[in-house]
Amino acid sequence: MWGWACLSWRYADSVPAPTLVERPFPRSDAGPGGTPVTRWHQRAGRIAVLTGAGISTDSGIPDFRGPRGVWTEDPVAELLSTYDNYVSDPALRERSWQSRRDNPAWGAEPNPAHLALVELERAGRALTIVTQNVDRLHQRAGSNSQRVIEIHGNMFDVVCVDCAYSATMAETLERVGAGEPDPPCPECGGILKAAVIMFGQALDQRTLLKASLAAETADIFLAVGTSLQVEPAASLCGRAVAAGASLVIVNAEPTPYDSMATEVVREPIGEALPRLVDLILGQ
Repeated sequence: MWGWACLSWRYADSVPAPTLVERPFPRSDAGPGGTPVTRWHQRAGRIAVLTGAGISTDSGIPDFRGPRGVWTEDPVAELLSTYDNYVSDPALRERSWQSRRDNPAWGAEPNPAHLALVELERAGRALTIVTQNVDRLHQRAGSNSQRVIEIHGNMFDVVCVDCAYSATMAETLERVGAGEPDPPCPECGGILKAAVIMFGQALDQRTLLKASLAAETADIFLAVGTSLQVEPAASLCGRAVAAGASLVIVNAEPTPYDSMATEVVREPIGEALPRLVDLILGQ
């Protein structure tokens, strides 16, 4: 089902998608198939939501590619997200562990966008959240963990790259604070890393299957706070549209999938998503 075995940048054609050109995205009177944009929210049935870093910025967690994004302000930090760099460079791992200790996500709280999705779920809508985020703010907001698919893993667990050892991030960071700048696996001496999928690392195939199924069975597919530049998550938009879903994109910057969308929203996510949820619920 999936043609991608690892996380990769979306700079080339790989799924049915618009040409990757940055251009104005005027609102049209009709979306794919002539569906009026004023009526997409009236579709009954399943809703799938793909969320990216932009949904958590109002919680105090910076995104990656925005004007004040982590990688924008510190390009070297992007190296920390590449698997080959991480496993081959002890100095980079030490910096990575230190950055985890200082991560603003530890003190973050859910914001109105997260809470709006909880409201949608509690209203009885068949909702699945596929998140690229590792902060678990959806679950903290009250979303059913069984309905949240963490396609890129999570920041709360630690795994060994060489054996089956796993631990909590909290206990591993205690080791860092106690003087182990690059704590080795206590069972095999191998390299430890957060249970987060890095660029160049294989994704869990069962997780991908669940995400694909959510996209392909959705009547409405919302892409919220994501640049849609990372595969295979981005291609869920194309899969959803190909299966007949209405695609609504809520993001501050243009994305490669905007011309495929029924509606594109450029408003702040914390304001736009609650409004869209009210629209879906007929409020």
